[in-house]
Amino acid sequence: MLNFLGLLFDGLAYGTLLFLISVGLSVTLGLMGFVNLAHGVFAMLGGYLLVTLMGRLGFGFLTALPLIFVAVALISLVLERSLYRPFYKKTHLEQVLLTVGIIFVATAGATYFWGPGQQPIEIPVWMKGQLNLAGVDLSRYRLFLMAVGTAITLLLVFGLERTRFGARVRASVERQRTAESMGIHVERVFQITFALGSGLAGLGGALGVDVLGLDPYFPLKYLVYFLLIVVVGGPGSVIGTLSAALLLGVADTAGKYYIPSTGAFVIYVAMIVLLLLFPQGLLGRRKEI
Repeated sequence: MLNFLGLLFDGLAYGTLLFLISVGLSVTLGLMGFVNLAHGVFAMLGGYLLVTLMGRLGFGFLTALPLIFVAVALISLVLERSLYRPFYKKTHLEQVLLTVGIIFVATAGATYFWGPGQQPIEIPVWMKGQLNLAGVDLSRYRLFLMAVGTAITLLLVFGLERTRFGARVRASVERQRTAESMGIHVERVFQITFALGSGLAGLGGALGVDVLGLDPYFPLKYLVYFLLIVVVGGPGSVIGTLSAALLLGVADTAGKYYIPSTGAFVIYVAMIVLLLLFPQGLLGRRKEI
C-alpha cells in the first residue's frame, strides 16, 4: 500500500508538470483554433534559459523562474507577430507544416548553442531529498511542483472566469465580430492569450528539467504527450486539461513501474479508453473555459 501511495504521488506530480506545459496548448487550440505543434519549443526554451541563468549567470532557482516566464512570453509575442498571425486563418495543414518547421529549426538552434547532450541543473538544497508523511516518502521537489501547479490552476480559472480580461477572451472566441463592434481589440486579446500560454510552457519546461530532462529533441519527444492531454481533456478547458494530465501521468508512471517492458504503451491504452468513454473530452471540447 505504501508503495502504491508513493507511486500515485509520483504520477500526480508528473501529471502536474505535464499540465503546466500543456495548458497553454489547450488554450491556443481550444480558444484560438490554432494548431501549434511547436508549443513544446517554448517549454524547451524555458529549460535552456534556466540552465543559462543558473549555470552561467549565477541566478538562483526561484529567482530565475519568473524571469523565464516573462522572457518566454515576450519571445512568443515576437513569433506571434511575425510567424503565427499570418497563419491564423490558414488551413490546419498549413499551420501544422509551419509549426513542425519551427520545431526543426529550434532543435538545430538548441544543438548549435547548447550542444546535443542532456543539460543538468542544481535545484536548491531544501528541495532535495524525501519528506516522510504517514510512512510514505515523498519527494520535496515533486511536492513543490504540485504546489505550483495548484496555484497556477487557481489563477487561470479565476482569471478566465472572474476577470474582465477573461470575459473579453470568451467574447472574442464566441462572437468575434460582436466583440470587435463593442470595442474589444480581438487581435490584442489573442496575442496576450498566446503569450500567457507560451510563458506557462516556458515555466513548465524550466520546472521539468530535473524530472523530464532537457536536450534539443525535447519538443519532439514530448509532443505526443502534450497532444494526448489536450485531446483527452478537451481543448480550451483548464480543468479538463488538468484532469487529463493527472490521469495520464498516473497511468504512465504506473505502467513504467509495474510493466516496464511496455514502455509508454500504457499511456496510449489509457488515452483510447478515456476517449471511448468521453469522446468529447473529459469535460467536453468547449470553446469556453
